[in-house]
Amino acid sequence: MRLDLSIFNPKARSLIGVDISSSSVKMVELASDGKNGFRVERYTIEVLPRDAVTDGNIVNLEAAADCVKRTWKKLATTTKQVAIALPASHVITKKIIVAAGQREEELEVQVESEANQYIPFALEEVNLDFQVVGPAPSSPDEIEVLIAASRKEKVEDRVAIVEAAGLKPVVVDVESFAVLAAFELVEKQLPEGGKGKIVALIDVGANVMNLTVLRDGQQLYVREQAFGGNQLTQDIARLFGMTFDEAESEKRRNNLPDNYEAELLQPFVESMAMEVSRALQFFFTSTQFSQVNHIVLAGGCAVLPGADEVVASRTQINTIIANPFADMVLSERVNAKRLLADASSLMAACGLALRRFDE
Repeated sequence: MRLDLSIFNPKARSLIGVDISSSSVKMVELASDGKNGFRVERYTIEVLPRDAVTDGNIVNLEAAADCVKRTWKKLATTTKQVAIALPASHVITKKIIVAAGQREEELEVQVESEANQYIPFALEEVNLDFQVVGPAPSSPDEIEVLIAASRKEKVEDRVAIVEAAGLKPVVVDVESFAVLAAFELVEKQLPEGGKGKIVALIDVGANVMNLTVLRDGQQLYVREQAFGGNQLTQDIARLFGMTFDEAESEKRRNNLPDNYEAELLQPFVESMAMEVSRALQFFFTSTQFSQVNHIVLAGGCAVLPGADEVVASRTQINTIIANPFADMVLSERVNAKRLLADASSLMAACGLALRRFDE
């Protein structure tokens, strides 16, 4: 389920998916492989200066724009059109049921009046958009419409960053929708394509762990808890007397002293597995469900050595690491081994790059 918060619609021209998280800027450019699949043209990840983006808010616009510009230069592309996303916490989404067969203008009027009830800001302060999801489950004469709204300043901040870097934003999406677009590619890799199964997508980023439980593409449950890779980076900095940035860079390069694994990495992976288990317990106690068939680990922490095995052994649930590029062709510019290590943290950027192929 993806949606424009902008009025733009990407045509089949090249488009770069740009994910600006609290720790890095990630870019992915995809092309068609000439059949029904995709080719990874190029991708890159650049670490953001610390505190440039905090809790999804742009704190230092100049530093963030510089980092976006550096990332784009490193990408070595001529494409300047980009798809960006807002954190889900900055967007209010609501599904409504309306009569089918309305004209676009009638639908717009109805969406605005409905939005007025759910949005705690004046409508002139927000960017509002909607997308028809499909027929309403309850009645054939009605359709389900997803409304999304975000405060204009939140959208403008992100647009300003990419424009300051010399790029042209043509799509503004919601991070969680972009991740779900990439997840559709990952789900196909599960036994029988995961059909009818309950799948827990667990995205462990720098500061936050997001759990989304899905069945056949429908969200059943969402939860966010404070846990992320920055804890490990801080421990590395403390133990080895490094700055935070040095520790982050050495962690990414897997270039740390011998005692790192036993003293820091293993305990961190264990506590990550415990957090996953806790998040699933919340899911079981607050819904009618009592089991999960598959866990898909995403985010930068998913590829920590042994993470999938430790999570599988603690939860007793089949666990895989998300790789939306598994069935894609790679251009000669892309290093397959490096992409495999980075793939789980590129879910949002990949989902945004896929917007180029939207009808």
